[in-house]
Amino acid sequence: MNKTLQFLMAGVFALTAFNASAAELKVGYVQVDKILQEAPQTQESGKKLEREFSPRSQELERMQKQIKDLQSSLDKDSLTMSETDRRNKERDLSNLNLEFQRKQRELREDVNLRKNEELSSLQDRINKAVTSVAESEGYDLVVYSGVAFASKKIDITDKVLKSLGKK
Repeated sequence: MNKTLQFLMAGVFALTAFNASAAELKVGYVQVDKILQEAPQTQESGKKLEREFSPRSQELERMQKQIKDLQSSLDKDSLTMSETDRRNKERDLSNLNLEFQRKQRELREDVNLRKNEELSSLQDRINKAVTSVAESEGYDLVVYSGVAFASKKIDITDKVLKSLGKK
């Protein structure tokens, strides 16, 4: 059993024991993966990243076409051109390939960095929405993940999604 599940179970038992003489314990469960897929902020974030990185992606597509055209020209004309011209074209092609690979790697790294930033921001919003729903509806405990089973009657995922949709 992993540490998170053990900790959550211990917390549930402790709260249950503490509240044995008090009112019934109100527990909720949130499906984070469902929220990450369906929250309106997820789609907004994806569109934002697409707009942000579209120009660089288009530049890479142009470079790729340029490489293909240069390679095609070299293949077609290599027998008729001088040795110097052929070497120059091969060097140009090699340099262009290296530049393409560098820019492609940089774009991939930048996209990953921005995705992580957007995910972190979304997780903060989700946490605030969960807290808001939990406080407004009087939940004593809300768990996210590491749960082997959660009944549909304690699943508050749709309420959290609704809360996120208002923002």
